[in-house]
Amino acid sequence: VQSPGGLGTSSGGNREMAFPLAKAAIAIGIAGIFMEVHPQPEKALSDGANSIRLKDIAAILSALRKLDNVAKAL
Repeated sequence: VQSPGGLGTSSGGNREMAFPLAKAAIAIGIAGIFMEVHPQPEKALSDGANSIRLKDIAAILSALRKLDNVAKAL
């Protein structure tokens, strides 16, 4: 979800797309997911625009596990 040069002088990104893209990857059988996580992405020294909020990661991982179980059962 990173957008190199997206902020003009540094990389930007669209964190809102991280979860939908992770779900799509899990649905087609990808073996692993990499996500950048930060307690306060807007204050991150790098890649904040791409980072998932730490408070959201447990729910995201739970949903991805459930989807992975369904995908593996097919």
